[in-house]
Amino acid sequence: MARLSKRSAANQQKARVKLYHGLSEAAAGVKECATAKFDETVELAFFLGVDPRHAEQMVRGTVSLPHGTGKKVRVIVFCKQAEQQAAAKDAGAMEVGAEELVKKVSDGWTDFDVAVAAPDMMGEVGKLGKVLGPRGLMPSPKAGTVTPKVGDAVKEIQKGKIDFRVDKNANMHVPVGKASFSAKQIEENAAAVIGAVVKAKPSACKGTYLKSCTISSTMGPGFRLDAGSLAGQMGKTED
Repeated sequence: MARLSKRSAANQQKARVKLYHGLSEAAAGVKECATAKFDETVELAFFLGVDPRHAEQMVRGTVSLPHGTGKKVRVIVFCKQAEQQAAAKDAGAMEVGAEELVKKVSDGWTDFDVAVAAPDMMGEVGKLGKVLGPRGLMPSPKAGTVTPKVGDAVKEIQKGKIDFRVDKNANMHVPVGKASFSAKQIEENAAAVIGAVVKAKPSACKGTYLKSCTISSTMGPGFRLDAGSLAGQMGKTED
């Protein structure tokens, strides 16, 4: 079994001083422990009390991070109309097109982070399900990525709008910024995500919804948050 380095062992000890941490304290701890030579991503990890095999218990939504994600998001846009294409390009889309862009993606190109589509393109974009679906890149009305206002969608994404979705094991990982952010920025981004996840609780979910929540950086230890307390703070109590 591999032994932890002195740095990793010290960081683990900081995270284990308490069983649960307040969000402000955890954000500061994550930043302090992010000592790698690159700008580590900070993320929240949730374990939810839902069964994603049932459609009525699926958890999915979007949230705008107050301080953005800390990285340049590569957005492509499927649209036909000249006005929409101009708006998408002006908003910062890396690639804009109609049938020719569908073909490019169909041929295997997926070097982008988010895909946006105008409604009249979904007939063609829908054919890309096998390419985009497994990668979580398929445009969706619920995620706000199928809209006639493609330029506005690109702007929101560039400013920090992200989507989240529970996996088949009821786990969910959501980025909330970079280690280079201030502790306050990490805290405020995390609070926005937690609030959105709590509000996305399916009506079919009975019992404890937010079972666990941990915040960590790429190479750092996880700081456990008091899930029940967070749910109450965000305006929704557990059943």
